[in-house]
Amino acid sequence: MNRRRFILSSIGTTLALPGLPSLLAKSIGGNSPIQTAKGAGDGAQRFVAIGNLLGFQVKQLFPTTPGADYEKTTLLEPLWENRSQMTVFRGLDHGVKGGHFAVHSFLSGVLNSEAQNRPDGNVSIDQFLADEVGFETRFPSLTVGSEGGIHGGCQIAWTKSGVRVPPITGPAQLFEKLFVSDSKERQTRRIQENQVQASILDSVLEEANQLSKQVNKEDKDKLDEYLTSVRDVEKRLELRKRWASHPKPDAPFEKPANRNAVEDLPLLYEMIALALQTDSTRIATLEIGGDFLPQNLGIDKSHHGLSHHGNDPESIAYLIALEKYQIEQFGKFLTRISQIKDGDRTLLDSTAVIFGSGMGDANTHKNSDLPIILAGGGYKHGEFRVVPNEGINKVPLCNLFVDIAQRMGVQTASFGNSTGRFA
Repeated sequence: MNRRRFILSSIGTTLALPGLPSLLAKSIGGNSPIQTAKGAGDGAQRFVAIGNLLGFQVKQLFPTTPGADYEKTTLLEPLWENRSQMTVFRGLDHGVKGGHFAVHSFLSGVLNSEAQNRPDGNVSIDQFLADEVGFETRFPSLTVGSEGGIHGGCQIAWTKSGVRVPPITGPAQLFEKLFVSDSKERQTRRIQENQVQASILDSVLEEANQLSKQVNKEDKDKLDEYLTSVRDVEKRLELRKRWASHPKPDAPFEKPANRNAVEDLPLLYEMIALALQTDSTRIATLEIGGDFLPQNLGIDKSHHGLSHHGNDPESIAYLIALEKYQIEQFGKFLTRISQIKDGDRTLLDSTAVIFGSGMGDANTHKNSDLPIILAGGGYKHGEFRVVPNEGINKVPLCNLFVDIAQRMGVQTASFGNSTGRFA
């Protein structure tokens, strides 16, 4: 067949009709629908996930008493004023193994190495949600993290095709993305680029829709996969067209300088809060990764080295200092968004926030019994919940992701390795 190859370089996607052996290509009309923008609105559901690559000292995190009367632990102390806004879970995990490599399945439930033959690959819950509802805002999602450290950078967010989402690496870059608009000349060039790319998409869809009426079943399945990719590009193009001439929100402060992951963490949280408040996005992830250096907290040790503490009291004390700092900043983030009005409720009420790690115990490379805290999102909070973590009653973490998705209006009965919706 005569195949045409179109490259949308500015979107970063190649659209080439797949080889369909059952016929030669012909063309008639037909366009796929473009999702209608709902626009910003008070009370829209949002989702934020914060992941730590090296986990937490769960003996100092988990209480011993389930229910609302759980006791204060060393690592829960910084969150004690937020306890009515959150739930601490014990027993949730993905049932995967792999140590540091399995950490990257924190938001997907699926190891990257085992994702190839799955329909949705190892897509992370943030990108799953962004594919469904993210086109209602300027940025379908924001991924913030480091490009240094273990395994070569942030791997908290994954697309359906198994590609990691490159992170925004510091407050300066996040500030520019949120608040710095293109020049008039650049806006004009973008409008022209969008017009050309829209014409290309129309041509691609015209040819593909004609083919769909003429191919056999095997080729139709292949063509349906292709059309799904085209529609994803179509959504991104529509998003760009919608926001091309729309100014970004006014910056509330001057552009910050990047310092280091420890000092920058409060500012990253603040800008994520502003991104949610301005409805620039409704989905964000933050990975605290390999560039979070103990030296910037006055600890002259390697974070990874400390995580393999071998029960050494001094090493554990250093880890607790690091982890308390991270948890303290998380608590301040919860307090911050709980003070922002969102219609007749608060921004925290509108935002489901997951905090934790894909590592249950870095000292032994264990990926089970993960440290998980859920805050906000309209849930009833204030408890320490212990769920079955083995046998036929085991509750996967992905069951909670299914519940979060459904609360955001995404009608899905499953995600990752879920066995149902979390109750």
